[in-house]
Amino acid sequence: MGYNPCLTCGACCAFFRVSFYWGECDDAVPGGVPSELTERLTPFRAVMRGTKYGTPRCIALDGRVGERVACSIHPRRPQVCRDIMPSYWDGVTPSEQCDKARLAHGLALLKPEDWHTPGPDPEMPPIAA
Repeated sequence: MGYNPCLTCGACCAFFRVSFYWGECDDAVPGGVPSELTERLTPFRAVMRGTKYGTPRCIALDGRVGERVACSIHPRRPQVCRDIMPSYWDGVTPSEQCDKARLAHGLALLKPEDWHTPGPDPEMPPIAA
């Protein structure tokens, strides 16, 4: 596996509302999305804190968009997050959602070769929020 440009992006986590079926939360299913990081959107939908109103930024996003980022709950993230595919993750398919979020943050659109370009030094210091 090559470099993952998502680790220097984070635009989708700071652009879209992250709403999902409440049954994905850990108070409904063990190992689910941490319910303390969510709030109720409707009787059947939850939303990640920070994405319900205005200028969204998911509470689980660590780091600075466009520099170095990580999802603090990556293995427990909701399905809607898993469903957003970054542009050219497979080498051929662009993603309208990825492109829209990146443009909104002033980031260049991904190209297929971005998945093979060496990324940040693995010895970089930890992410600063």
